[in-house]
Amino acid sequence: MNDLSRELQLIVAEAALRLSAISDQQRETASVDGQWSASQILGHLIDSAANNHQRFVQAQFTTDLVFPGYEQEHWVKTQHYQDEDWTALVQLWQSYNLHLAHVIAYISDEVLTQPRLPHTLDRIAWQPVSSDEPTTLAYLIQDYIGHLDNHLRQILTALERP
Repeated sequence: MNDLSRELQLIVAEAALRLSAISDQQRETASVDGQWSASQILGHLIDSAANNHQRFVQAQFTTDLVFPGYEQEHWVKTQHYQDEDWTALVQLWQSYNLHLAHVIAYISDEVLTQPRLPHTLDRIAWQPVSSDEPTTLAYLIQDYIGHLDNHLRQILTALERP
């Protein structure tokens, strides 16, 4: 198991406990900057897991990191996460990310650290990388984990407000 896999497992374990303790009333009323609810943010994180799952797998048998983006606002809107059972959302998010940690655990250091060009991380990454700068699968995974952690903090912060 590599450090990236361990990091994702730890974040998921801690967050799943905290998310499971959120009441329906809390998750319905909490919003980040008056936009997405806790359910919608968690749904967005499920969508992110689904899209990055494909990327993490494909990057193991290609020499580039060229991937399509996705219309996150449309994904969240059309899936009606606000109307989904909170417990089901938390369980799906947790299971999907534990599977990603499993996938990540088996990626060799050579594949993780191989410099890649071309890539689309200038357009799809949370923390973009210039299109003319080589990057790695390890960077893409760390970016995914940073994005996930950022949104989890948004949910938990929104719930702590009076």
